[in-house]
Amino acid sequence: MKSRRSIGARLAGCAVVGALVLSACGSSEDAEQSGNDTSSDGGDLSTAEIYATGLVNVDEDAGEPTQGGTLTIAEYSEARTLDPAKTYANGAAGGSALAAVYDTLMRFDHESDSFEPQMAESLESDDDTTWTLTLREDVTFTDGTPLDAETVVASINRYTENYAYQSLTLLANLADMSATDERTVTFTLRSPWTTFPNILAGGTGMIVAPAAYADPESFEPIGAGPFTFGNYAPGEELTLEANPDYWDGAPYLEQLRFVWLGSDEAKLDSLDSGGVDAAFVRGAQPVEKARRDGWSGMMFGTGLGANLWVNNREGRPGEDVRVRRAMDMAIDPETYLARVADGAGEPTKALFPESAPWHTGVEPNEYDTEAARALLEEAKADGYDGQVSYVHAADPVSTAGAVAIEGMLEAAGFEVTLEPLRNIADQIQKIYIEFDYDLAMAATSIPEEDPFIRLVGMLNSQAPENPTAYANPDMDAALAELQAASGPEDGAEAMTKIEELWHEEVPGIGFFGGGTFQPWQDNVHGVVPTTETMFLYGKAWKS
Repeated sequence: MKSRRSIGARLAGCAVVGALVLSACGSSEDAEQSGNDTSSDGGDLSTAEIYATGLVNVDEDAGEPTQGGTLTIAEYSEARTLDPAKTYANGAAGGSALAAVYDTLMRFDHESDSFEPQMAESLESDDDTTWTLTLREDVTFTDGTPLDAETVVASINRYTENYAYQSLTLLANLADMSATDERTVTFTLRSPWTTFPNILAGGTGMIVAPAAYADPESFEPIGAGPFTFGNYAPGEELTLEANPDYWDGAPYLEQLRFVWLGSDEAKLDSLDSGGVDAAFVRGAQPVEKARRDGWSGMMFGTGLGANLWVNNREGRPGEDVRVRRAMDMAIDPETYLARVADGAGEPTKALFPESAPWHTGVEPNEYDTEAARALLEEAKADGYDGQVSYVHAADPVSTAGAVAIEGMLEAAGFEVTLEPLRNIADQIQKIYIEFDYDLAMAATSIPEEDPFIRLVGMLNSQAPENPTAYANPDMDAALAELQAASGPEDGAEAMTKIEELWHEEVPGIGFFGGGTFQPWQDNVHGVVPTTETMFLYGKAWKS
């Protein structure tokens, strides 16, 4: 395994795509038994095995690649623009299509558990504070202009100026960025950041050609990736055409086609019938069904696959930590999952489930209605009226979950008002822009490859996207320790501190771990998973 220390090689929405819709990597021995399972029958897989991060049922000896054809992927959500600075560059929001057009400077290799160069030649640091990015020679955009250090700096500056996905975390940590020669960019950080390469494996590392944004009124999707823009029919499909001049060789495929079929069930039906070649699935029941049906694909385990945010702001019930703890003890994740997912998923209030490498073993607050009632009575004696509103989506599954939460809270003495909202845009507005809620459902989906990037946005006292206004200098200090950690072993102490504060002060309440699964047909090969549940298709092919 390569060390991450030397690798040879808009404001509100940025944290919430995929964080409003409900959707683990074990030891190497576990991976051999589950995450890399090559059997065709997954019917006997345990829940922990299902959610272990890794490729499953993938034929590593598929023969020589075949030229031609179209790969059709049923995505979770469409990228309504191919401008990385104006959308959300993650797998749940069309990030794989963006990566196909622009490529990324770095990528995350799940097999070696390390960040590797992609469009870059190398990214190195001796102290995790000053990072030197060296670009490959002769990489060009599809308009023929060179991808050099100046274009990298300009593209990243534009990305941060638009407050794009994860840019706020970068801005808070970046002291300086400069093109030190034609092929070298030097990043100087304010403090050590071991997983800094992850920033360059996502939207920030999708470098846009200067001509793409030369006219501020008209953006053109010009990148250096393996595919170029073909056609976009909103709500129907996005097609991308092969770039024969791609720096890593012309793609085997002629075309990528992204479609949006609605529910996970509809995607799996289309996969079964051969209507699509691959599908992005995140609901607990469909994920577990696809895994147990033995599909080939990639499983991404995550922490906090579903959780409640508790507004800590002045005048809200959650301003009082006793109220937050009472809510936590009143809620049983198993009861919730029985209502919304027929018992599927990994019920836990922990930040990560037991199957994940970041699991700390810190004991959550137990489900205890009587203890919750006692805390609530203390708060009521000091003037709290016991009323709380709950913001949730209006679809049938979310409504069923809301009724379950309402029942558990009322059993402890709360008076609950349900506030169903029509769509994700309304939820984003209410929760992450207006902060106008008491309790709200989310899916933080903490990535195993870099939990810091998600946790710092959600729990740091200075983070603009912090949905609860939770603030504690001890949490800020623990997050800073996590930032400097090289992985689960090195970061165990920091994550333990974070988890202890999570359960003690309850800025949020966990329900289950969760994850996303992208199954594909047996004749699909060469798909490369990377960070943020995205995929690289430059070497994909169909037999």
